[in-house]
Parts: sequence; C-alpha cells; structure tokens
Amino acid sequence: MAYWLDTWYFPFPQNKPKSIEHEYKWMGNYGAKGEKRSKRVKATPEQIKKQNQYYREKLMRRKIKANFQMSDMWTCLKYPKGIRKPVAEVKKDMKKFLDQMRRAYKERGEPFKFIYRMEIGELGGIHIHILVNRLRGEPATDVLMQNLWYHGRVNWESLYDYGGYEQLASYIVKPPDEEEAEQLTLFEEDERKDLIKYSSSRNLIIPEPERKSYSKWTVKKIIANGPKARPGYYIDKNSVRIGVNKFTGLSYLQYTEVLVENINRYEKECLKREEDPPWEEWWRYTSNSLSKDLADCRGHSGTLSERKRQQDQRKSEILKQGTRGQPMK
Repeated sequence: MAYWLDTWYFPFPQNKPKSIEHEYKWMGNYGAKGEKRSKRVKATPEQIKKQNQYYREKLMRRKIKANFQMSDMWTCLKYPKGIRKPVAEVKKDMKKFLDQMRRAYKERGEPFKFIYRMEIGELGGIHIHILVNRLRGEPATDVLMQNLWYHGRVNWESLYDYGGYEQLASYIVKPPDEEEAEQLTLFEEDERKDLIKYSSSRNLIIPEPERKSYSKWTVKKIIANGPKARPGYYIDKNSVRIGVNKFTGLSYLQYTEVLVENINRYEKECLKREEDPPWEEWWRYTSNSLSKDLADCRGHSGTLSERKRQQDQRKSEILKQGTRGQPMK
C-alpha cells in the first residue's frame, strides 16, 4: 500500500460541508515502492498519557464540529455564592434540568443536544459548563435555561468556530491541573471521577472518516506542491501538520479545508491578502519542530504550551513571506 487518506466532512446548515479534514498516512518519505516504516520507539507511561490526551481532544473537537454550529451556546450554570452542594445533589439537579430541557425542545419539534462537565470553582463550589444547540423562536434558549435552572445564575456566550473549536475541546476534556488536583482531595473517590469527566446526550453524531487507499500513487506531488483547496474553500494554514509518528513509524500529513462562506467579513479580507507559504520551508520547519512534539506525543492540556506558541509565531512569520519569500504588502 502506497498511502491511505482519511477524510472527515462536517455538515453545513445547507448540507454543504463547512469544513473538511484530511489525514494522509504512508511509509517512508513518499510511500514509494520498497519504502518502509521509520524505526519505532517504545512509549513511556507519560508519553502514552499525553498521546491519549491528544486523541481525546481531537475526538471532542470533531464531535463538536459534527453536532454544533456558531449560533449554539456555551453556558455556565452556577449556584449562589457560599453554596457547597455534594456531587450527588448536583447530579440530581442536572438530571432534572436536562429532563425539562429535553421536554421543552421536544414540544417545539427540535432535538436536544448537549455536552457538559462539572467543575470546581476557586472557592471550592461546583458549577457546570454545558454546550447546547440553540432553539429557534420564543422563548429564546437563554431565557428557557434561566427559567429551568432555578438554583442560581446562568451565563452564556455564542460559539465561535474559528480554529475548529480546538481550545473549547481542550477545555472540556482537560485533566485537572495542580490546583484542581488539590481541590479534588476534598471529595470522595467516587465524586472525583464525576468531576474529571464529561457527559453528553446520546443523540450526538460520532464522526467517522471516509477512507481511500492508493496503491499506485505516492504523496510526492502533494509534498512538493502543498495541499490544494477545492473551489469555494481555503486551506487553514494553522491546521497543516506533517511529520513522523515515532511510535507507529508512519509518516503523516494533516490539513483542513474551510468553506469561505463560513467565515466573517474580516477573515475574508485577510484571506484575499493571504498567499500560499513557501511550502519547502514550511515542511522543513513543521517537520523538524513537530517531530519533537511527536517524541512527546504532541500532548498538551489546558492552555497552549510555550513551545506551541513559539511554533505558531514562527509559522505566521513564514506565511508573511508569501510564495516568493518576500514580505507581503
């Protein structure tokens, strides 16, 4: 097998994909005849932990893209200051709230989709972050939620999918940091499990890729010329990844196409001025720097690491050079 391609399509309200993710995998430099896997290394327990976290974030990001859109709501359900309910009581409150929300959506002929996670606040109290699809018509979804969550305040904001919900997905599945781990010691063992996991409705779409295998072609042309977007789409440069997975020995290339209709006017103006980067330098840079991340399983949790910020800054500098290596005007 020369290489295979997995493709995920994420729907648009008009049944037109708003984004398309591609993942190529192959052996050797280009998947040519006779090329073999790179030498594999045995992962340490810490590397396995980071690798699993990376896959959790990627799965959650795709799950959000497949089920929610920009007008949907990221909401925080709170209790009054000073209230410290046990986890069991919070779960009962959430069950009643979700049952009432599900009933209200059904009455208006809409499915109710959600992903939520309980979290401990700075003072030790529990609050809930929940992502829900927005209802059309009256009463508005925020009003409905405030009426049904009569335990305290409801804060919310609309989703914004620039970057493919990467930070939101990372937040939902993040492991506890040092401060949160210390707060968790105040709860029983069974309660801690509920405070470090997320829950979701059963009607969520689980995105599956379309897989195509190519036995007579290699990825040499793709590497040389860079990925090309189909008409009406553009390549999200920050989504482009290339390297070698040290634990499988397989080379990979990942990138995302985004529907131009799905971005705002400011982003469209930026897109008009943007040219393709000098791909040779782009590959050399991303391959070297991201291979180091692969050695660490490319894992990150919570906020982006200093190395990731440096990588993003360097990639922006490469983009500004344009296709001829000259600063863009």
